[in-house]
Amino acid sequence: MVNRPKKQNVSIQQVLAALLDNQNVFPPAYFHHFSDLDGADLAALRSVWPQVNPDRRFNLLEDLEELAESDTLVSFDNVARMALDDPDPRVRTVAIRLLWEDENPRLAPVFLKMLEKDKDAGVRAAAATALGLFVYLGELEEIPEELKRRVEDNLLRVQAGTDDALVRRRALESLGFSGREEVPALIQAAYETEDPDWVSSALFAMGRSADDSWGPEVIRMLKHQRTNVQLEAIRAAGELSLSAARRPLLQLLDDELQDSEIRAAVYWALSQIGGEDVREILEERLDEAEDEDEIDILEDALDNLTFTEDNGLEMYGMMGFDHLGEVDKEIEDPLAGLDEDETGEEKGGGQPAKRTGRKRHHGGKS
Repeated sequence: MVNRPKKQNVSIQQVLAALLDNQNVFPPAYFHHFSDLDGADLAALRSVWPQVNPDRRFNLLEDLEELAESDTLVSFDNVARMALDDPDPRVRTVAIRLLWEDENPRLAPVFLKMLEKDKDAGVRAAAATALGLFVYLGELEEIPEELKRRVEDNLLRVQAGTDDALVRRRALESLGFSGREEVPALIQAAYETEDPDWVSSALFAMGRSADDSWGPEVIRMLKHQRTNVQLEAIRAAGELSLSAARRPLLQLLDDELQDSEIRAAVYWALSQIGGEDVREILEERLDEAEDEDEIDILEDALDNLTFTEDNGLEMYGMMGFDHLGEVDKEIEDPLAGLDEDETGEEKGGGQPAKRTGRKRHHGGKS
């Protein structure tokens, strides 16, 4: 649980005066004052915002983003919306990121306009990412079909266009949620390139697809030489709950991974997949861990594994099975016979079927 400091007993005028004071560091204790800011206080911030040093505006939003990632009870949506038309593209980019979980359909047209017209590629890429939420909501029929189609049409146009590669990659990643028939071929084409960044985006989209027929493509990349490709393959394996990935992922742990981000991704993916030996291995790792961050990651993974196991038991009960052993069988390992350094030039399994949306809980800032 996050220990949240209470808002200090200071006025919004004092907070804004500190924000305008370029001679002193802005007090971190004031960050919580920007949460759920509205009414006269929000108007006061808006009135002085143009006077705040651009670097200070940018740094403030980055600090608020970091706080929002660690404290789920704060919301800086109103501040972020205010900053969407900031003249500094760095500020606009972070403002969009702060709104990535805001499900208000009125934001979709705003992001579409930024995707089409903003002069900065980083802002356009952030807008493309933000639109992924509305593709997901559309798959769940939680926004109007017309809006969903408009978002998808624009992402498809951008992905097939001549914009900066980062913008087109982010558009593909957002389309991973979509059930449109055009999308699987786009993902496959990106996967088959020799560009690791495009392969990484293809794997990201596969993980969002909720379509486990991408399994062979995902598993083939679990030992890729490039960290960004390997990382997205691991994450996709977890998102798709690929039981065939359990053994290769456990093998990665046996290889004593040095990269802490890769190791954390393996822990989380295993917690999403579950099954034989996973709890034992994660508990052993927790007993041996000394780093506080790794301990936190392992504890979260074990909590998620419990959730995975509980859902699995409920599902198997509904199917009429008496125990997990009757259905928890490994399929043939798609890594068999492949070199560890094999890249994605070779096509894997067949075309995926139509997919439904699934939320992805990692960022995509790079």
